[in-house]
Amino acid sequence: MSYLIFGRAIKNEYIALGVLTTFFGGVSLAMRGGKKENAAGQSLQKARDSIQINAGSSEEEQFIQNFIAEAEKEEAKAKH
Repeated sequence: MSYLIFGRAIKNEYIALGVLTTFFGGVSLAMRGGKKENAAGQSLQKARDSIQINAGSSEEEQFIQNFIAEAEKEEAKAKH
């Protein structure tokens, strides 16, 4: 059996092959991705730079900065 597409008879086999090729080609392109480390590092740095610490005193600000630094060290250890 065949279908009439744009005035031409196209066999079912060719339609099926075209659909499967398009689907798996799209999936493979979507799964390629990009450089995730570089993008994550840049966005993390932007987030750090954009956050302002509104502390009541310099001691409080220092405490918050130390707490964030320790949390990042623990997170880095957990990843490795």
